[in-house]
Amino acid sequence: MSISIDRYTDAPASYHEYDPDAPAIARLLADATTAAEPELVVEHIGSTAVPGCAGKGVVDLMILYPPGHLARAKNALDQLGFQRQSTRDPFPEERPMRVGVVAHAGKRFRIHAHVLAADAAEAAELRAFRDRLRGDAEYRVAYEACKRSILAAGVTDSVAYAEAKGEFINGS
Repeated sequence: MSISIDRYTDAPASYHEYDPDAPAIARLLADATTAAEPELVVEHIGSTAVPGCAGKGVVDLMILYPPGHLARAKNALDQLGFQRQSTRDPFPEERPMRVGVVAHAGKRFRIHAHVLAADAAEAAELRAFRDRLRGDAEYRVAYEACKRSILAAGVTDSVAYAEAKGEFINGS
């Protein structure tokens, strides 16, 4: 099955229950990405990679490239239809994030593709956080409560929301 990446539009931070279709979207995007550039490795990260975990409703991917191949990774994502961020304070182009939307089964999935060197410390940190959420239900519940609390405090700016939940992630 081919996949089409549509235009991304920024949206206020919000809370969504877990969508069991998110892993299938991540797999389709991983397959399309590695078909476009076989040296890339794609991992599903973030809340949508954790069965039962509610979150912002964005499918986060980690796109890993061999050292020295950042330009090839960005080019492959651009060719697939991913776009540069348009929010305030976008990730720098030395550690970019690309965005897009995928329509599937009558739903639209927002995608954040985090582009990292395969040997980057951040890659190991993102993987460890995902795996902790998967393996520790109490921690997952605390993380969900943190996200609800941020939104209840009136934070809707997506960058401010990410920064606020980063305090939980970095503090644990």
